[in-house]
Parts: sequence; structure tokens; C-alpha cells
Amino acid sequence: MLMGERYKGEDKEIIIRQEQDGQRIDKCLALEETGLSRSRIQKLLREGMILVNQGPVRPSCRLRTGDIVRVQIPESRPVSIIPEDIPLEILYEDAYLLVVNKPQGMVVHPAPGHGEHTLVNAVLAHCKGDLSGINGELRPGIVHRIDRDTSGALVICKDDHTHQDLAEQLKEHTINRVYHAVVQGDIKEDRGTIDAPIGRHPTDRKRMSTHSRCGKRAVTHYEVIKRYGKYTYIQCRLETGRTHQIRVHMASISHPLLGDPVYNRDKKDPFHLEGQALHAHILGFCHPHSGRYLEVSAPFPGYFKELLNKIEMQM
Repeated sequence: MLMGERYKGEDKEIIIRQEQDGQRIDKCLALEETGLSRSRIQKLLREGMILVNQGPVRPSCRLRTGDIVRVQIPESRPVSIIPEDIPLEILYEDAYLLVVNKPQGMVVHPAPGHGEHTLVNAVLAHCKGDLSGINGELRPGIVHRIDRDTSGALVICKDDHTHQDLAEQLKEHTINRVYHAVVQGDIKEDRGTIDAPIGRHPTDRKRMSTHSRCGKRAVTHYEVIKRYGKYTYIQCRLETGRTHQIRVHMASISHPLLGDPVYNRDKKDPFHLEGQALHAHILGFCHPHSGRYLEVSAPFPGYFKELLNKIEMQM
């Protein structure tokens, strides 16, 4: 069992149970309530911060019943990202979390080529640095992401308990995430489900694919809102949350998102969009502290409403 409740600057001890016998250590610990991602666990293993029976092991180590695993979680280092006073459209906020309406074109967190003007820079200024540290110093408060050119609702965590609880809800697929999109072509069915694994593209590492040898299960439920002949306005509900999931899934059934620069092979865009027509409209979850269901709706951005008006005028 896990010992302790906090997640920074402390040791945790896990005694391996019979049902965990034979599991890889990184997978086993990721399934435990440690608040650590599998990649973070692998990093701690490489740094010798995780011991099995008092000795260091590799990420490929397979555990045995009765093994004692000690996880040493170091104190989070001060975040080196510079807070920026960037306006935020806040949809909901309390002492534990906030939900923002991310604009199209804004990167969620710093990455190579995008070290400034990200959502994290803006949130750090707004929250005065009071954000969860589970995802490391480059992604404070970030429990899930949406693509740079996708707009809509995104939740930010202010403390580690809130972060861990929402991460567990994501893992259990209990968070309600509804997106609106405009795709190419006339979808014949009123609704449908795409159940196809998603992983890195076999030859293009910048793309995701349903034909990856190492794909993870991905499920998208879609429903037609309105048909426009050449285009279809749809609503998608995510059951899982893989990278580029809606974009990859809709392209896999020959209905790529309008304006998608990566998965739409038709480069002729009569609407001159600056990215895929995809908006995270509804985000609903059980509040980690009150236990009540909280649902937030993100208003549609100007580009999305203008696109629908232009398509209507072509009818």
C-alpha cells in the first residue's frame, strides 16, 4: 500500500501485491495513486530515485510479489517560466482550479520554438505562481492539453491534490469533453463511433496515425449537427484523450477537419482558416473538493461563427 498523502519532497513505499506480480515497474507505478506520469517515473528510475528492495533498477524491471518499492520524490524546483500579463477568458474559478477558454493559436505550455506567450505564462501571472507541480516546471497546473490551433475549455489545477484527482478522472474516462468541428464531405450517418488505436505515424514522427504498430485505444463518438453538402458540422465526445484524436479519427474515415494543416490533404481552403475548425465546447467533471459535478461551456470564437456563416451563404 502507498504510505503518505503528499506528493512533493517525500518518500513513498509500495509493497507489491500478488495481482501486480510480473508487471513492469514503470507501468505498475503509473497505475498506483502516485500522481506521477509514466514518463516521470521512468526519469526518476534513471536518476536512481526509485529503489526495489533497497537497490536501483531499470525501467524494464519486472516486479515480484512482496517486493518493496521506495519512490523518492524530490521537491519541485522553482518554475523558471516568466509570468506574462496576458488577458485570459476565465469561464470558472475557485481556490482549487480554473477553467479558461483558450484562444486559437495559443500554445498551452512552453516547448522548443514556443518559450513565451503560452497559456502557462498567462496563468502563472494570473495565479501568482500557485499551481500544481506534478507535471514539472514547464507544465505547472496542466492536467490535459488541447492543440495550439484548437480553441476552447481547458482546466488548470492550483494544487497537487486537485491535479491528481482530475488526472484519475481522465484515466477513468469520466470527464465529459464535447468538441464542435466542421469536416469536409457529407457524413451519411447521423451519428457514429470511431474505435481505432492511435500512435505515432510509422514514417512521419510529427503525425499521429491509426496504423501505428504501438497505438493505444482511442474512441470518439460523433453526431451530425448540420449538413452543408460539401461540409458537415459535427459534435464529438471523447471517450479517450489521445494526441490529435479527433483530427486523426475524422481523417481516418475520409472526413478530415476543415483547415487542418496536417491531416487534411486538400490544401485548397476557400475560407483561409489559420488551423483546424475545432472547438472544445463543453468540459464537465466531478469537482475534486466539493464532489459535485461541474460543467463549463466555452463560447464559440469569432472565427468559428464566421466560418459557419460563410458556409451558410454558399448554400
